[in-house]
Amino acid sequence: MASAGSEPADELATAVGRYVLGELSLGRAAEAVGLSRWEFEEVLEEAGFTALYGPRTDEDLQREVDAARDLGE
Repeated sequence: MASAGSEPADELATAVGRYVLGELSLGRAAEAVGLSRWEFEEVLEEAGFTALYGPRTDEDLQREVDAARDLGE
């Protein structure tokens, strides 16, 4: 049985994993574990990952384009 002390580490690992898989944005992953975006970026770097910015898929890109067009109306 895991100790209560491992729960924050488990939550952090889950947030990193979900971010790397593209399930969470950088900001949402950081928020999930109570860190700032910049603190979470440091965690990523320490774990050997680089923060990714912008859309990751064509669907993400299309949503951003649609949102920008809506702002222009």
